Amino acid sequence: MSDNRAYLFGQVLGTHSFLLRDGFLKPDEYSEIGQQYFLPGGETGTAATVLSSLGVSVRMDGTWIGTEVAPMLKEFYKDKTVDLSSLTFTQADPGVMDYVVIAGLVRSPMGRFETLFAEGKRWWNIPKESDIEGCKAAAVDPFFMKESDLAAEMCLKLGVPYVTIDSRHDSYLHKHAAVNVVSKECTEAGDYKDMPAEEIMKLMQGEAEGLTIITQGGGEMLYARKGGEIKRMRPFDVEVKSTLGAGDTFKAGCVYGLLKDMPDDELVRFASACSAIAISRFPLPLNPPKIEEVKKLIGG
Repeated sequence: MSDNRAYLFGQVLGTHSFLLRDGFLKPDEYSEIGQQYFLPGGETGTAATVLSSLGVSVRMDGTWIGTEVAPMLKEFYKDKTVDLSSLTFTQADPGVMDYVVIAGLVRSPMGRFETLFAEGKRWWNIPKESDIEGCKAAAVDPFFMKESDLAAEMCLKLGVPYVTIDSRHDSYLHKHAAVNVVSKECTEAGDYKDMPAEEIMKLMQGEAEGLTIITQGGGEMLYARKGGEIKRMRPFDVEVKSTLGAGDTFKAGCVYGLLKDMPDDELVRFASACSAIAISRFPLPLNPPKIEEVKKLIGG
């Protein structure tokens, strides 16, 4: 098992990002685009980029890659430690893309994901044990239903600890995860809406032995394990340029923490530092955090 190799399963997209120059969109008013890019995105694509920048070898799998996304993806990763060989490249369509408008702390993503999922057809791969073998840590996004659970089952069978994101307290993914990172978007929706973060944490703690981290944007993070005290940590204070990819970078930091056998306090602090660096720059894929920068911010 390699001490520096990770497996990622989930969303790999082409992201069209637009950083506005003078504040967020207003109805019936003109907005000037300051910068725009077409780069790899998605929870897994972004995490792979960050982990590669931190010196990790990554194999990623998930979304089928179409004709418009494929050339960009291959060109971007050609000189990085990210293995694309498990992905399926299809000639059937342009590929899955999203469009994100950004202005500092505010962003608005757009896409056709509801339509894609409503079709009832699979547009992602089935995970393979051979991809996970030899890895020391993994990350599994929850969006691909039984295939996401299957990836988690394979990790469990092979003894590879995994990070997941926004997985419910009663889900298979949460119950067997080494780390579950639950975002503000998750805690403010569905059954968790209007519940205090402490109560959500207690639900999470009661169902799993792993570490649960509840992030709250710029607010205080909570983290705990089953039977343990709920700890808190404030995010690092940085000037925010774009929040796009902040959560995906935090997830990547957690994977790195597993690879390096970090204790909980150190892992949370490391992931938070990675995320802080990410939001201080744009576009993130062209400026991912480097290990020297993360250590400097932590030691700072």
